[in-house]
Amino acid sequence: MAEGILRKGDSIEFMVTDLAEKEQCFGRLDNGMAVMVSGMLAIGDRVSAKIKKVKQRYIEAIVVEVLEASPDRTEPVCSYFGVCGGCKLMHIRYDAQLVYKQKKVKDALEHLGDFVAPPVMAALASPDPVHYRNKIEFSCSNMRYLLVEELSLEELERPKGFALGFHTPGNFEKVIDIDYCFLAKESMNRVLALTRQFALDNALEPYGAKAHTGFLRNLVVRFSENREEVMVNLVTSWYDEALMERYRMHLESGMPGQKMTVVNNVTERKNTVATGEKEFLLSGSGYITEQLGGLDFRISANSFFQTNSSQAEVLYHSILEVAGLRLEDTVYDLYCGTGTITLYMAKYCRQVVGLEVVESSINDARSNAALNGVGNAAFFQVDLKDFHAMLHTLASYDAPGVIITDPPRAGMHPKALSTMLRLRPRRIVYVSCNPASLARDGKEICLQGYRLLSVQPVDMFPHTSHIESVACFERDDSVQVTQVQAG
Repeated sequence: MAEGILRKGDSIEFMVTDLAEKEQCFGRLDNGMAVMVSGMLAIGDRVSAKIKKVKQRYIEAIVVEVLEASPDRTEPVCSYFGVCGGCKLMHIRYDAQLVYKQKKVKDALEHLGDFVAPPVMAALASPDPVHYRNKIEFSCSNMRYLLVEELSLEELERPKGFALGFHTPGNFEKVIDIDYCFLAKESMNRVLALTRQFALDNALEPYGAKAHTGFLRNLVVRFSENREEVMVNLVTSWYDEALMERYRMHLESGMPGQKMTVVNNVTERKNTVATGEKEFLLSGSGYITEQLGGLDFRISANSFFQTNSSQAEVLYHSILEVAGLRLEDTVYDLYCGTGTITLYMAKYCRQVVGLEVVESSINDARSNAALNGVGNAAFFQVDLKDFHAMLHTLASYDAPGVIITDPPRAGMHPKALSTMLRLRPRRIVYVSCNPASLARDGKEICLQGYRLLSVQPVDMFPHTSHIESVACFERDDSVQVTQVQAG
């Protein structure tokens, strides 16, 4: 019916009633027809839009104008909002963002995991929704993205062939030249400004991703809230000792009194990943130290560490609260990274075992255990899809009473999930950065004789669509389960 009435290019008006993935929102026309609309919108916005496609069950449209603004709206503080892809929810009040994110987790569990009324609690807010990141990766490019206001200028104030900032969404070549990021700490923004000045003053050639030419690739800045230390990692295509010495002096003179370590990662690879095959130490120790839960963690240039330090402690406490650890327990921590969760749990049980595929992360985890004098933690390097092959090695440890798993966005590898369920721990705590993966894996966990006790969303990334969740599953021994086969 809609196809006969509505056509591509027609104008429509409707109310936005929900958010969807990839900067899309949902609404319905007065006749009940569903609409997926692209644009930076909020639930409660009344909009006019232009139809892009008419499909059998819904319409795709592009927003033209917000006719009546939602009460959830607020003015974004960042001038790059809508251009940079980092803060897609900055136009929405923070308390409303938390409600959206709770609903996102609940909807995924219901629609993708077939859970009925899943016990999803209110999302825990980040103490500060701005300046919360302890790590920022800036990219350098020879193709600067021109802002709308620049397109009509006869002469540009900034060079067109240099940009240090963030990639535009979906474009690996063009970079927005960023002066200031509201998610970064003040000292990190200072490093950005000093690095841009140094690069331009010394005519450093920016990297061209398509041609694979140029010297300056990335600037990665880390910050320790506990020690107020800064780590600067300049990623380049080759090593120039004299130039790097001048860069170090430039940073130190521009930030007098700042505790800082500076490294230079060098890579010849044809990609834009901000790591190198070689690392040169320019000043300091080559690492910074952060403290969580009374534990010290050394973070090197390429270590994984939660990017919101204060909220990481909230996340780990949420895991501890639902894990129900007993002093006699053996605990497995799957996808343990640098062992932050593993070591956080160590004093509440008899022994903890961390499993992780990345060798450098395992080395960091062992170093962190030694640094904190934790003697009841063991770490093994293994690809979790081969978890079943590790069971003979782990046989010297007791069977796990609790398993904590913190997989990547794609969720657990099916073989890893199968092996975990075969071990039949008393509780499984699933830490997820992707509600869809949690729903999929959670459904399988419950099919194998567990019940979902609770889901606690933790907002690690304000102003973005991302949400972390801590889901607790408890074994239900009243349910008869067919033995799950590993591998």
